[in-house]
Amino acid sequence: MMNENLQTTVDSLDDLLDAERRALLEGNLDEIARLHDRKEQLIEALNRMDVEDQANLVALNTKLERNQALLNTALGGIRSVARRLAAIRRVRQSLDTYDSAGRKTSVETCIDRSFEKRA
Repeated sequence: MMNENLQTTVDSLDDLLDAERRALLEGNLDEIARLHDRKEQLIEALNRMDVEDQANLVALNTKLERNQALLNTALGGIRSVARRLAAIRRVRQSLDTYDSAGRKTSVETCIDRSFEKRA
């Protein structure tokens, strides 16, 4: 019974890691978040079991490491986009110039988004 339960847990985690990889490659962040809780539950279940067959765990560990590398890359991309958007916002709010001595000067720009109605 214990061996069957172990195999079911290993198979479930294996399938989940494949689904997580697909979601990472597709950029489906909602799916990744949805799978996260289930992945934690399965890993905790494995940690509670007395596992003698290490071959299954080595394969799972390889998939976990692969997915972690994909997650790290995705996070790097998200951080890059966030930095770029912040730079674009800064450009909209001010203009940086340099004088003849190389000193940086910021000129604040005020964009008036209101409009005046004339009759």
